[in-house]
Amino acid sequence: MSSPRTEWVYGLHTVTALLARYPERVVRVCLQQGRTDAKAEQIERLARANGKPLERIDPARLLARLGEVVHQGVAAEVQALAPWREEELLSAIELNRNPLLLALDGVQDPHNLGACLRTADACGALAVIVPRDRAAPLNATARKIASGAAETTPVVTVTNLARSLTLLKDAGLWIVGADASGEQTAAEVDLTGPRVLVLGGEGRGLRALTRRQCDWLARLPSQGAVETLNVSVAAGMLLYEALRQRAAAAPQPPAP
Repeated sequence: MSSPRTEWVYGLHTVTALLARYPERVVRVCLQQGRTDAKAEQIERLARANGKPLERIDPARLLARLGEVVHQGVAAEVQALAPWREEELLSAIELNRNPLLLALDGVQDPHNLGACLRTADACGALAVIVPRDRAAPLNATARKIASGAAETTPVVTVTNLARSLTLLKDAGLWIVGADASGEQTAAEVDLTGPRVLVLGGEGRGLRALTRRQCDWLARLPSQGAVETLNVSVAAGMLLYEALRQRAAAAPQPPAP
C-alpha cells in the first residue's frame, strides 16, 4: 500500500487550525528561527501536545521550501485531504435535512477560491463544488487565504459542472445563480430550503450551460458605478443572505 500523499501548507491560521482540529493529518511543523511571539508559541504548544515533530528553520531554508509566498514564518507538512467526488457529496446530502452548497463556475484565482471557502465555512455550507478544468486548484495559497476552512469544508471537484447541477436537482436541491441581469434580488429569492448557490468566474460570469441549470437568477443590490463585484465578495453577500433567511425561518425556542 502506498503512503498517503503529503503537501506543504503555511500561514499562522492554517497551521493552527490543522493542529487544533486535525492533528492526525500533520506530519511535521516548521517555525522560522527568531519567532517567539504568542502565536508562534501557541503553534509550538499544539505541536508538542499532539506529539508532532517541530523544527526551527532559518528563513533561507523556509524560502527554498515554500517559494516566494507570505508564509508568516510557519509551515507544516500534512497528509493531503482528498477532494470529495460526486458520490460522497450525494451521500452527505442524504444525511443533511437542509443542505446549502456553493458552486464556483470557473473561478481561477486561488485567492478567490480561498476567500469563498472561508465564507462558505462561516455560513454553514456543506461543500464547495468546482470544475476540474479551467479553475483554481486547492493549493497552498488557497488554503492560507481560507484560514483553516479548507480543512473543514470539503471541495468537490467535478468533470462537468452542468451535469453535476442536474444530479443535485434530481436530489431535491434548487439552483440559484448570481447574475447582474437577474429579475429578482437575492433577498427576493427563497434561500431557506435545499439550495446550490452558483457564481461565475472572474470577468465572464456564469457560462451559458450553467445559467440554463439555474432555477433562479438573483442579482446583488448595488448603488455604485462599478457594474460587477469581485467573485469572493459576491459569494459572501449571497451566502450571508442565505444565512440570514435561514436564521429568520428557523423555529424559535419557546419563551421561558
